Amino acid sequence: IRDAGFIRASAFPVYAAGVTHRGPYKDGPGEINVPISIDGMVIEPGDLVIGDEDGFLCVPFDDVERLLAAAHQKQEAETVMVAAIADGTYDRSWVDATLTKLGCFVEE
Repeated sequence: IRDAGFIRASAFPVYAAGVTHRGPYKDGPGEINVPISIDGMVIEPGDLVIGDEDGFLCVPFDDVERLLAAAHQKQEAETVMVAAIADGTYDRSWVDATLTKLGCFVEE
């Protein structure tokens, strides 16, 4: 990227591997609506790309609705679990059972 100070001060998230004084070429070769590869991840036209400071992922266009529904279900389940942890009713007996099955010593 360039104009790092401006980008840092803006509310728009930008992730980049480095900073340069040179801007992108606007009149050179290039293609639109073609598959690209970023660090081995193939992104097809129409795919959903999501990212934050922890990394990026690409959701194929045909999977967006299904994965969105699954993400909502996961979030709802985690909300219930966090509430149970907060009020002391979360059953974590499965943890001790799993550790015992793996041969770990579990204090009573």
